[in-house]
Amino acid sequence: MTNPLRLIFAGTPDFAAHHLQVLIDSPHEVIACYTQPDRPAGRGKKLRPSPVKEKALSAGIPVFQPLSLKGDADQAELAALDADLMVVVAYGLLLPKAVLDTPRLGCINVHASLLPRWRGAAPIQRAIEAGDKETGITIMQMDVGLDTGDMLIKAICPISNNDTGGSLHDQLMQLGGPALLEALTQLAAGRAQPEEQDDNLSNYAPKISKAEAQIRWQDSATQIDQKIRAFNPFPVAYTVPAKTPDTAVRIWQASPLPGSAAEPGTVVDITPEALVVACGEGRLAITRLQLPGKKAMSVAELLRGNHSLFTLGERFLEPAA
Repeated sequence: MTNPLRLIFAGTPDFAAHHLQVLIDSPHEVIACYTQPDRPAGRGKKLRPSPVKEKALSAGIPVFQPLSLKGDADQAELAALDADLMVVVAYGLLLPKAVLDTPRLGCINVHASLLPRWRGAAPIQRAIEAGDKETGITIMQMDVGLDTGDMLIKAICPISNNDTGGSLHDQLMQLGGPALLEALTQLAAGRAQPEEQDDNLSNYAPKISKAEAQIRWQDSATQIDQKIRAFNPFPVAYTVPAKTPDTAVRIWQASPLPGSAAEPGTVVDITPEALVVACGEGRLAITRLQLPGKKAMSVAELLRGNHSLFTLGERFLEPAA
């Protein structure tokens, strides 16, 4: 290959740590890592380093954890590293133009969507929630906009009817490494061919909130199934029984079925394997759920221990307006 690049890596979660390892294993040199400050986690709320920090320290790579990169001192510190390129993967901080312009070849981003389809914080979940049939990885030259930069490399990943936010995350994580290395090869050789995004084809993928995880039974069974899969493993879709409105039942797995003229949210059938609930269109067969204070388990397992746990005709509430 052409001469190896001197790289700064910026990222925080597991998705980013995987790409950092890809770079560590490559001929390129990772001279520094930027990641979010340590955060309180667990019951003891002890400060916990990010997966990227742990990976970098184990590889002997210097780690920087500024609260932002807007200050002159932080920007001067980054400039002193004299990097060829900065690779950004789920960092969680916006990069000012001064930072974007500092490395010789600028900054590139590994984005978990086929841009410009989904721009923003949660492209994986929003693709499933919207019923998209495919997604992918885009390696993008960063600019000051939100995921608006020119596209360098794309890698396509189909979305199956069984994919969850978790399974698709893992597939895209594996897809991202080879795409990133190809982009680096092209940039190092001066043969990258940037492609401008069509803003008219873009959608915003906002960060997932726990508040939006409550199921709207007025939606179709297909839409609800998509939401359940998108929000698995976080924050997990849930519903509230009318008989115990202060509790939430988390739904981990379900499948859409045709039929039903019952009021949405009504339990219309209880089989040995599923709890079937009427929707705005169709029915939803819930096969795995989690009761308050309990672990997630199959409906079959739950019903074996308590046949009267659910009853025909009982209702689940709609979210508050």
